[in-house]
Amino acid sequence: MNTPTKTILLICTVALVASCGSRGANRSSSVARAFATGPIYSACMAADRKAATSSTCGCVQAVANQKLSGSDQSKAVAFFKDPHKSQETRQSDNPFNEAFWKRYKAFGSSAQATCG
Repeated sequence: MNTPTKTILLICTVALVASCGSRGANRSSSVARAFATGPIYSACMAADRKAATSSTCGCVQAVANQKLSGSDQSKAVAFFKDPHKSQETRQSDNPFNEAFWKRYKAFGSSAQATCG
């Protein structure tokens, strides 16, 4: 995978999971997915992507509740409004931004594994 593609995946982790949401519909009914509402859920639904379903966005929010603090979720939501902000955060030398980016990447991986 080339660098621009990786960057896009990191910038819009929630949008990526939402765009892959159709795969979840084919899963066995015995696989239960958590559902929650909150800031990530709202941003996911507002992303206006075809596969941004209520169940997928709710699943992503449930993972966010486990992996990200409230302030981390607010910071991640801001990326939807200004994608360049995510790029600045990812490339920042600020130790707080670096720590956040590690948590954000871990959240994205968990959300994709759980919800995608």
